Amino acid sequence: MDYDELIELAVELGYRLAICGAETFRVEESVNRLLAAYGIRAEAFSIPNCLIVSIETETGRPVTRMRRIGHHGNDLDAVERYSNLSRRLCAEHPDPQTGFAWMAETEKARVHYRLPYVLLGSFLGAAGFSILFQADWADCLCAGACGLLAGLVGEGLDRLKTNPFFKTILLSFLLSASVYGLGALGLCHDPDAAVIGGLMLLVPGLLFTNAMRDIIYGDINSGVNRIVQVLLVAMAIALGTAVAWNAAVALWGVSGGQAFAGYGLFWQLVGAFAGCAGFSLLFNIHGHGGLLCVLGGVLGWLVYSLILPYGDLTAYFWATLVCAAYSEIMARVRKYPAISYLVVSLFPMLPGAGVYYTMNYIVQGDMSAFARQGSHTAAVAGLMAVGILLVSTLVRLWGVWQTQRTSQKKTHAG
Repeated sequence: MDYDELIELAVELGYRLAICGAETFRVEESVNRLLAAYGIRAEAFSIPNCLIVSIETETGRPVTRMRRIGHHGNDLDAVERYSNLSRRLCAEHPDPQTGFAWMAETEKARVHYRLPYVLLGSFLGAAGFSILFQADWADCLCAGACGLLAGLVGEGLDRLKTNPFFKTILLSFLLSASVYGLGALGLCHDPDAAVIGGLMLLVPGLLFTNAMRDIIYGDINSGVNRIVQVLLVAMAIALGTAVAWNAAVALWGVSGGQAFAGYGLFWQLVGAFAGCAGFSLLFNIHGHGGLLCVLGGVLGWLVYSLILPYGDLTAYFWATLVCAAYSEIMARVRKYPAISYLVVSLFPMLPGAGVYYTMNYIVQGDMSAFARQGSHTAAVAGLMAVGILLVSTLVRLWGVWQTQRTSQKKTHAG
């Protein structure tokens, strides 16, 4: 048995899952299960920027590989493809060279939306979520147009491999300045609502969701690492927006209006559908699975809206519970990773505005407002984590019970 090639195959699989946006536990379990299929007990340790895999050969020789992981993407289609490859390798356990050939085929089969679809996703995401923030139709169109511009510039910055922190500052400035400029021209009635809706494009939804799932599954190092990244992104968004706001006040003397639209539930669900559809495109989700992800977001917002009269924290908890259950059900019905359904379904509930305002108060030096907004945002994040935890725990207990039951049936049959 060529242990060196087997561990290289496992490390390569884990690495590709990680850079596409897979959770820490998925990376580690994929590596461990692949090597276990060949009768090798492995120890895999993964954090957002590093993967270490160690095995011991039959002769007692230790073999360890470490792979540095660079910038993580949001390619959930690739996560699904490599997860399917992992199951195929575990089921058929071919020789390592064949495994590498299958991996090359999987890489070649990956598909990406063309630029017009990516820009459409940016438009829908910004315009759709502006509806949820009660911006009127003119403001939604302004947010969508500015989101489209930010998406176009973001694609160019990605090709130049721009530093993510600098990219977020620049895009938040560009998006906010564009909205405030439209407000000065009288085209945007409530620039603040349009800005917040557009900034949802920059909210690290996948990073936030993975951070909660990492902490839930006991990967504290990875979870804290991702939470710090979320806070840094939020700070970058706040900095870029603050510069744009001050520049707009100096140039045009505008500070934002209050054009509360007061949409009913139907139009809010339309906004949730449009926003989630946009992020389904941005997360590179293909086929009818993308529609199922979007429907999960609509379902989550429906539950949130119906329970909101009993308190926003209660609404966040139950909406998250429903979204998490929906994601687990869809994952098992379609044999796809739950993260694809979960991240899109949860996006309408993610406290993007709360994180933005929390960081913005720091920039403004208003520590009292920072403490108030920060504690509420932390409470929302905590309740969402509890909701995901409850569903994930019940699903795992069910899986263990089913495995034990199947094992007992085989024993009695024998």
